[in-house]
Amino acid sequence: MSNDKNIVLTPMMKQFLDLKAKHPDAVMLFRCGDFYETYSTDAVVASEILGITLTKRNNGKAGQTIEMAGFPHHALDTYLPKLIRAGKRVAICDQLEDPKLTKKLVKRGITELVTPGVSINDNILNYKENNFLAAVHFGKGACGVAFLDISTGEFLTSEGTTDYVDKLLNNFAPKEVLFERGKRLMFEGNFGSKFFTYELDDWVFTESTAREKLLKHFEVKNLKGFGVEHLKNGIIAAGAILQYLILTQHTQIGHITSLARIEEEKYVRLDKFTVRSLELTGSMNDGGSSLLGVIDRTISPMGARLMRRWLLFPLKDLKPINDRLDVVDYFFRHPDFRQLIEEQLHPVGDMERILSKVAVGRVSPREVVALKGALQALEPIKMACLEADNASLNRIGEQLNLCQSVRDRIEHEINNDPPLLVNKGGVIRSGFNDELDELRRIAYSGKDYLLQIQQRESEQTGIPSLKIGYNNVFGY
Repeated sequence: MSNDKNIVLTPMMKQFLDLKAKHPDAVMLFRCGDFYETYSTDAVVASEILGITLTKRNNGKAGQTIEMAGFPHHALDTYLPKLIRAGKRVAICDQLEDPKLTKKLVKRGITELVTPGVSINDNILNYKENNFLAAVHFGKGACGVAFLDISTGEFLTSEGTTDYVDKLLNNFAPKEVLFERGKRLMFEGNFGSKFFTYELDDWVFTESTAREKLLKHFEVKNLKGFGVEHLKNGIIAAGAILQYLILTQHTQIGHITSLARIEEEKYVRLDKFTVRSLELTGSMNDGGSSLLGVIDRTISPMGARLMRRWLLFPLKDLKPINDRLDVVDYFFRHPDFRQLIEEQLHPVGDMERILSKVAVGRVSPREVVALKGALQALEPIKMACLEADNASLNRIGEQLNLCQSVRDRIEHEINNDPPLLVNKGGVIRSGFNDELDELRRIAYSGKDYLLQIQQRESEQTGIPSLKIGYNNVFGY
């Protein structure tokens, strides 16, 4: 695009450039009527990745044009994942007011910055693995690291040698890693260049800033309750992650309720060479099988993610290993118990990610009904675990919360077969809200409603021939 100072930009192009300046490294999807449009270098990138037509748009009064590529707004869920998988950060710029209600330029603003490490879109996420965002802090005495999966709310931290952090990065396989600006050579020298990374300002990586962010988010006076108070470098990495969520406008994060320490003394440390050589999660041969592929017969996505974690973090201590084996043994010795658990786990689905969507305000009506089904399925599981002759299963039974009040509310307020999107209507049950029922009667039984008015007025005025008329000027 030319920098000629004599060119007079159209108001909309000026608006685009002002918003683009806030996130110059992201592809901006600019909402224009029923389309998301991309301009200039963004349009060239988007047309290549998405396979959409590259055209030109008028950019001012002197016959100046700019590259443009766009797609219908309802196709966002199809195109956004392709950009993220190609390793792009995407700024979504929406119209903040109804174009029909203004004669001036429509107000627009960036409503979300989607990056490979910060996403709760089902089309982007792989249900069998976590979608971790990581942060690394190179401290004086140790290297701090933190991991957050915003789609499940799991938040972990640790610190140690760069060799230890390298093992964690390889085993947790984050989709995006944050580190301090200017430390790329240090990062790549220790951890290689295979991660998708993003650099943050140095002030983010100070203990006071990070601690303040964490204390404010968790509404606590110190971090002793989480068992991470002594991990200064880990705290800085965790604080950097919260700062990045503010930067990417992911501020509804009430589902992130705790920060846990990765207890390195509990697990065997597996480096990337061991994981690869043992073919734990992937095969070294094309079309070959991994150990995970052979043993993963999990029913729920949550189980698949947990199995992957257990495989990459083998236990060291004998007691927890035996506790696990006792549960497996119980399943083998009680086929009725196993069958009941199998049947009830199917409707539970990905409860973890649905709950995270509730917290961030992005849950669909169908997912709310799925949550009710999941909570109903938990009841027999809880009872079976409480009645089992096994201490570990008894503990699981005690910890399962059936959330009866939530279940009842969904049952009484939401239709059993709602549409996928809230704006399609028909989500709330009839009989729940009198005003809504009345508005629905008017909307869907308009002719009957008019006949009732006609009859009422006819009786009140004593004019039997009274009719409701209609014309284009006055309406009814």
